[in-house]
Amino acid sequence: MNINIFFLLEQLLNGVQFGVMLFLISAGLTLVFGIMNLINLAHGVLYMLGAYICASVIQASGSFLVGVAAAIVGSLAAGIVIELVTFRPLYRRTHLDQVLVTFGLTLFFNELVRIIWGPTALYAAVPAALSGQIDILPGAPYPTYRLVIIGTGILAAVFLYALVSYTRIGMLIRAGASNRVMVEALGVNIKLLYTFIFGLGAALAALAGALAGPILAIESGMGNGMLILALVVIVIGGIGSIRGAFIASILVGTVDTLGRTMLRPLFATFLSQATADQAGPAIASMLIYLLMAFILFFRPQGLFPPRIR
Repeated sequence: MNINIFFLLEQLLNGVQFGVMLFLISAGLTLVFGIMNLINLAHGVLYMLGAYICASVIQASGSFLVGVAAAIVGSLAAGIVIELVTFRPLYRRTHLDQVLVTFGLTLFFNELVRIIWGPTALYAAVPAALSGQIDILPGAPYPTYRLVIIGTGILAAVFLYALVSYTRIGMLIRAGASNRVMVEALGVNIKLLYTFIFGLGAALAALAGALAGPILAIESGMGNGMLILALVVIVIGGIGSIRGAFIASILVGTVDTLGRTMLRPLFATFLSQATADQAGPAIASMLIYLLMAFILFFRPQGLFPPRIR
């Protein structure tokens, strides 16, 4: 197998870029699950709405930044409405009830976007200012837009870490993760805190969807696959852990990307080309689940489980 070092570096960066997008989705999901004890299978809907709203606003205004801002605001508002109307009655219900309701919400919103935007996929162009390439090494150019996605994800991770670790809201979030009943008994408006957490998760998912628009097809159901990967991330990282979500996202994104690009040529070195063409993609699709099983065998609570009483 002859793999160019620049190609390997490019795929590693693609894996990191995919990982930070997974983090933007999984960060809100892990907070909602870890603190609110709510299994939200409709979280991928907010990612999808962010992509659709951003693409529509870009077509109308011609501004990518306006599209991203509109996506965040629109999905934030939708997330708050969903939390107030649908999720509040579910907090004290069983996880099975939560799964059924949120699965129904996913089906509803997938059909809603088909009605509003049609069944044809939308495409958003990469902003002209970010359409070039940057030499990360001499002779190794990499798309500027993908580097911006990586930088945005890292800034979001730093923001969340500072929010959770050094602010009063973060103190309440950590306390709510440790003992929700005690926090409510001390006079904290736990319902308002839950709404804030859910809205924050919705905004982050919308940001991921808006950033994904120029590099992926925007279509109904696009959040379903990302939701499955986000669930894998929060299980590996530790449910409720922002640090765990970030590290697990980079790990899952890198393993998935390298598996899909490297396994086929690797197998072709000792198997026939036809066998490699079949076995490579099949095993690549299993890699992250094998990784999850391996980690959970040694760390059943995930890599960085939060301290919960």
